[in-house]
Amino acid sequence: MPVFQETSYNDRDLRVNPTKEPPLPRLTSRPPLATGGEDEKYEVIIIGAGPAGMMCTLMLARYGLGDTIVCFDAKPETLKAGQADGLQPRTLEVLKSLDVVDEILNHGCHMSEVAFWNPKRNTSPHDAPGIERTSFAPDVAVAARYKHEVTIHQGRIERILESNLNHYAPDCIHRNARFIDFQMDEVGDTEFPVKVEIELEDVVGAKTRKTARAKYLVGADGAHSVVRRRMGLDLVGETTDHIWGVVDFVVETDFPDIRKRCAIHSDAGSVMIIPRERIQGGEYLTRLYVQTTEEVSVESLDQNVEGEKQMSKMRRGRITLDSILRQAQRVFEPYEIGVKDGTQVDWWAAYQIGQRMTSKFSLKDSNGQPRIFIVGDACHTHSPKAGQGMNVSMMDSYNLSWKLAHEIHGLSPKTAGPTILSTYEDERFEIAKMLIEFDTKFSSMFSGKVNSDKNVEGLTHDQFLKVFRDGNGFTSGCGIEYSPGILVQHPAPEDCPIHGDNYLNGVLRPGRRLLDSVVLRYADANRRHLQDDFPSNGRFRILLFTTFDLCEKDGSSSQAVNWICQDLMPVFPSSTIELVVLHPFSERKFEWGDIQPSIKKYAEMKFHGPADEGLYATYGVNDRVGAAAVIRPDGYVGIVTSLQGISQMEEYLIRCLVKVERDQLSPRV
Repeated sequence: MPVFQETSYNDRDLRVNPTKEPPLPRLTSRPPLATGGEDEKYEVIIIGAGPAGMMCTLMLARYGLGDTIVCFDAKPETLKAGQADGLQPRTLEVLKSLDVVDEILNHGCHMSEVAFWNPKRNTSPHDAPGIERTSFAPDVAVAARYKHEVTIHQGRIERILESNLNHYAPDCIHRNARFIDFQMDEVGDTEFPVKVEIELEDVVGAKTRKTARAKYLVGADGAHSVVRRRMGLDLVGETTDHIWGVVDFVVETDFPDIRKRCAIHSDAGSVMIIPRERIQGGEYLTRLYVQTTEEVSVESLDQNVEGEKQMSKMRRGRITLDSILRQAQRVFEPYEIGVKDGTQVDWWAAYQIGQRMTSKFSLKDSNGQPRIFIVGDACHTHSPKAGQGMNVSMMDSYNLSWKLAHEIHGLSPKTAGPTILSTYEDERFEIAKMLIEFDTKFSSMFSGKVNSDKNVEGLTHDQFLKVFRDGNGFTSGCGIEYSPGILVQHPAPEDCPIHGDNYLNGVLRPGRRLLDSVVLRYADANRRHLQDDFPSNGRFRILLFTTFDLCEKDGSSSQAVNWICQDLMPVFPSSTIELVVLHPFSERKFEWGDIQPSIKKYAEMKFHGPADEGLYATYGVNDRVGAAAVIRPDGYVGIVTSLQGISQMEEYLIRCLVKVERDQLSPRV
């Protein structure tokens, strides 16, 4: 019988538990936090555990703040039915960077193609009215890692995020906890100036109130946000007369495109079809957005009701499930559509199209430091037609969270002017304005009628299709561009090493996200995705495009690597900057000993060549000239330089990260 001796020197849990991203280094001392008594203390309090709040809480926990944050949510549990259901390509890329996308991709419904249906062109007066398919179009028409949207229930997304959160901070979501108010009390506690009042409800319904203090407060509490109201802000905008019903159910129909995303215009009204995921029992859900304006006339309402909001509420209140399904049947003529026998409608609601946003996304203390933030529906609301609500909301939190973490950890430089943290409002406010403008145009056209008769003035199919295609960069999230500022620096034209302007298809541009490519890793000859070298762990990255002089000791590539590793990275806090290196050789023509040793030391498993032709061309880089780029922690390009001008990266990073000596790093506790 064989006998062996086994020895282990490390904690084996690290080998069998899910991999966790390392926290950011902390230069500030970790304050003692009170977890009970009159005033509990947290570094960040998040209000609301929907997608925006859950994303913010998860990201802060992953950055190393898990035991210093708390999220209060008024609901007793995650969402069970209805609400948002669509994830755009850029959101999927971010979820992949968190290693939580697999269940969504495996079990969600992929929407790769959109079908457009319009009023049938009658050739005879005796032809019955109806609808006909006019065209197909790709759902995602821009370069992206995921060339489709995914629909899956919002509650399931929340559960997936919370499951990952439990690896980093298992006890930071507190439910049945309703936000009441906050006040800025800098005199009472200068370090924790935000005093928050919370109402708790126990299992038998008894309610008690408590206060908690925080350095920062994030309101992710939806369109009726109490945090926003306590900030003295209102959602400002317009509401149209268009009332829509939305219903999730298992469909019985002979309509041929029921499992595709469809935009249907008929003489009876409009419908959008959103195919949904498979549910328990093996059936597939379908969501219909149904225009129901004709169902309720103003004359049928109580004219004694005062106020536009109350009148709108009454109009929506007259919409019923039966009226939504009847209207859908009229739009689908001559096809039949209904609820499948033996199943029940999963969820339905009525809403009125409106686009509103606040004038500010943050509130500052007396020293000009942003202390209160709002994200998601708390600061912008719109129609669900373009599938943006949950996506833009989560990306608000994604943008804010790393900046908050850097500020709390002491990684952001102190300046008299705008700070890294203040760029949250600057960047996301502009995106919200773009969202409102696009949604206003898109939803208005969707609620209109498409005329099949070219002699009749009105909306044409080509006009509607153009708006859909032109907006694809924005709706996919892949065409978002942040304006120049602390975190976005455009090079002078004479210093720019990038050629071309096809930014939607990958050409590097400060302010835009780094496009994914398939590359060939040098160390093990594995094909992999470049974006997988950019996980969401709060680090800046330097992406270096070396040239064919990589093996020359005095070549521009070797000099650039040497300067980055020996002169640039040591200036900043340890592990806050990572290096990713690309080379242009299509064949392995060198060994590790032939190139700058720093590449193996700092980027052994992040050193890649082209897996296919055109890697450098995708990014607008000449493989005989090279380039370098700093990629922000959220995956957006901060600055692009030539190999000869890489000293500009230091000037850029000095604005983004504090300069320290190595012995200034305090141990993580």
